[in-house]
Amino acid sequence: MRHLQTILILLLVVVITSCSKNSSTSTSTIAVPAVYLKIYGATSITNDGTYITIKTNDLPDHKSVYYATNNALYEAFSGITFGGNTFAKNPNTIIEQSVTFKIPVNAKVDASHAATPLGAIGIALNGVPFFNQYAGPNQPLTNEVVSFDKYYGDPQQSGMYHYHVEPLYLTTVKSTKSGLLGFLLDGFPVYGPQEEDGSLVTNALLDVYHGHTHKTIDYPNGIYHYHFTAEAPYLNGSGFYGTPGTITQ
Repeated sequence: MRHLQTILILLLVVVITSCSKNSSTSTSTIAVPAVYLKIYGATSITNDGTYITIKTNDLPDHKSVYYATNNALYEAFSGITFGGNTFAKNPNTIIEQSVTFKIPVNAKVDASHAATPLGAIGIALNGVPFFNQYAGPNQPLTNEVVSFDKYYGDPQQSGMYHYHVEPLYLTTVKSTKSGLLGFLLDGFPVYGPQEEDGSLVTNALLDVYHGHTHKTIDYPNGIYHYHFTAEAPYLNGSGFYGTPGTITQ
């Protein structure tokens, strides 16, 4: 009888140990690729093996005339803005958002090259969304560029602050003109208006999606990547190079 009890106890220990191991495996997390951890403005970044999920409150970490006047980051601005235009403030104010980006872990070219929508199409390192080259349906930025603040961003009607053009704070303060600036929704990275050797990137050097492929500091084996340029479409041309993830807010 005692021998049987001993066997039963041993079997119970094995079952408990096995369940414990399975539980540990099912709740384990997948490390976020180091390059995504450069998005310092995110409120959280996770990886489920298929998508990198990035959450942001879209509050730029630099001063802006579009913050409320009682905000420590408010700064009056007048003078010249992007493209040599005289600044004209729009009526909107920066309002905290709740935006979730789901970006493919493994970015891949997509033959359909889905059009970039109005609104957020990617995320900058400081958590601010990137917008495409349009102010509205098929409306160029001609009239909107006058409202860009000193760092070339502005909020739309809901208070979502964003960049259509080179995010000047990142390229002159937090990073460089050739540095990594963020990612579009398809998982391909975004770089500034210069190459690492200091040469200027022009539209003529990019494809219709406003990117090209070569090695970068972040991707020594080479990767397709987008660049900001001084001329339209500024960041993205005829659609995403890869398969875009999703955005919810």
